[in-house]
Amino acid sequence: MKKIGIIKEGKVPIDKRVPLTPQQAKQVKENFDVEVLVQSSDIRCYTDDDYRNAGLTIVESVADCDIILGVKEVPIEKLIPNKTHFFFSHTIKKQSYNRDLLKSILDKKIKLIDWETLTNENGNRIIAFGRWAGIVGAYNGLWTYGKRYNLYNIRRAHECFDYEDLKLEYKKIKLPNIKIALTGGGRVTRGAMEVLLGVGISQVTPHDFLTKRFDEPVFTQLNSRDYNRRKDGGEFHRNEFYKNPELYDGDFLKYTKMTDILVACAYWDPSAPVLFHREDIIKDDFDIKVIADITCDIEGSIPSTKKPTTIDDPIYDYNPSDDEIEQALTDEGNITVMAVDNLPCELPRDASESFGNELVNNVIPHLLGSDEKGIIHRATITEAGHLTEKYAYLQSYVDGK
Repeated sequence: MKKIGIIKEGKVPIDKRVPLTPQQAKQVKENFDVEVLVQSSDIRCYTDDDYRNAGLTIVESVADCDIILGVKEVPIEKLIPNKTHFFFSHTIKKQSYNRDLLKSILDKKIKLIDWETLTNENGNRIIAFGRWAGIVGAYNGLWTYGKRYNLYNIRRAHECFDYEDLKLEYKKIKLPNIKIALTGGGRVTRGAMEVLLGVGISQVTPHDFLTKRFDEPVFTQLNSRDYNRRKDGGEFHRNEFYKNPELYDGDFLKYTKMTDILVACAYWDPSAPVLFHREDIIKDDFDIKVIADITCDIEGSIPSTKKPTTIDDPIYDYNPSDDEIEQALTDEGNITVMAVDNLPCELPRDASESFGNELVNNVIPHLLGSDEKGIIHRATITEAGHLTEKYAYLQSYVDGK
């Protein structure tokens, strides 16, 4: 009988999320005829007793498990050789800070499957925390705006027990007739829209956002076509843009003149146009005062995102004149930036339950079955001490070249 282990998260700052809730772990145990062991942890959003009460076994080590499930990167010293590890490795974009992690995974002959690489036949991800990043990110953006202008006081998301508890704060949010621009069209964006609509903010078209005045707060959702244009003046083609973004110029500045809060949810490719430059911010017609950068691409499409922030210290001010970070809420001429890089951690119970449902329904059957659709095969980055064919491009990264 195969053994699946749920590891104690070891990354700092701590992460309270779990890949499977107690009831989901029980479901896997009963439906797939496997043993599920849970490493004892004092930091999870679900306690050891929660798992015990669901009939799971609590252990000090999961070293004898065949498959080990985690959420964030496993510290190098806690990697278990010759096992199958699942976690967000943050290596497939050649992230420099995790090169040693991938090298160790290869040295220890670990089969690594990254949650981010699990896709269906069409290349769409089948498991993610994106919706919860959008929910918490948009809520944090509204919290930031309230702090900046002393408009209202609402609890932080992580101070709420769960999403339903957080929704109780919505009625406290009283906004003037501001405009909020939301970029993107995927899970993250839909999560952010849930919050804005839940607060009672009306959605308007990009055209109306640019051309009309409103006597209430409004938001618009912008897709890539709304703020990128072909260099040769031709029509925008979405697939072409994602395959060859260098053929396009950015056209976002028209929105910066009309926007009070920017909620950035769109994936950004380094070869694609940025939203704006520092030089644009210092112009008189740049109106954005608060940026909730859910994407958190450091010095990427948004020049004010110069560092990630933390749940404990979620915002800072960006001084565009000097291109420097300053203490939050210190100067009206600054932009206040929220760039927490682990947003779903603020609602760990909801995020874990949603993620676990996708794991049980979309991944476990293939992992413990025949994998006829190649779900697990396509997502496997390393095996038996080597990079798989699909991820052979990472060899130069591993070699430090």
